Amino acid sequence: MSRIEEVVADLRAEGDQLEDLVVLLPEEGWRTPTPAAGWDVAHQVAHLAWTDEGAVHAMTDKAAWDATVEAALADPDGFVDRAAAEGAAVPPAELLARWRTARAAVVADLLSLPEGTRIPWFGPPMSATSMATARFMETWAHGRDVAGALGVELPPDDRVRHVVHLGVRTRGFAYQNRGLPVPTSEVRVRLTLPSGEEVDYGTPDTPHSVTGSAHDFALVVTQRLHPDDADLVAVGADAQEWLSTAQAFAGPPGPGRPAR
Repeated sequence: MSRIEEVVADLRAEGDQLEDLVVLLPEEGWRTPTPAAGWDVAHQVAHLAWTDEGAVHAMTDKAAWDATVEAALADPDGFVDRAAAEGAAVPPAELLARWRTARAAVVADLLSLPEGTRIPWFGPPMSATSMATARFMETWAHGRDVAGALGVELPPDDRVRHVVHLGVRTRGFAYQNRGLPVPTSEVRVRLTLPSGEEVDYGTPDTPHSVTGSAHDFALVVTQRLHPDDADLVAVGADAQEWLSTAQAFAGPPGPGRPAR
């Protein structure tokens, strides 16, 4: 399997896992509040449908993508919540069908793009593999929100490596997004995947490092877990500061989750 095929396969599996959680929910189940303030299960799925559609537009429909960017610029602090609320307002069966169509289109379009294609997004243009990784991260994070709302414990698995990779790559972005200077120091990241396999980014001689659980690191960089509650050890001021500002997703910096 090529790298893009591997990431897309994991993206499809992650979406299937989330769909299994919601496909048999009654109407009231879709209205269950999630850990994201003001969002219920329907908001979470609507957000994924909307962002998947946005990715499809970015790959295939310049006019539609440009309209999305214009809407974001017109209301940078509210356009994400507004799109989620509008999507959540329809009957659950209609919303689920919308998301199924969008995520299937994302998979098909990612696999059909010519090699070397750069895809516009809410930041620098990215490769198909990077877009697939970003879509995986979104699906993984919002799937955890839905599972938490429904009282379901999703088993950790090594697919989380994609979120870890994105979390490491977006260190500079997290600072820029908050209007902060980007550190020039390197932080070594050495984490253990659920299988026991280790992933290692950076060089051993840096005095700044983050070690521990890959699963918890992914929760921190998607702002689903407060760093104080994570099975992580940050050594050095730069590593500690990074975990407090980490953000692997596009958009305004969020408040994150409070410490337990």
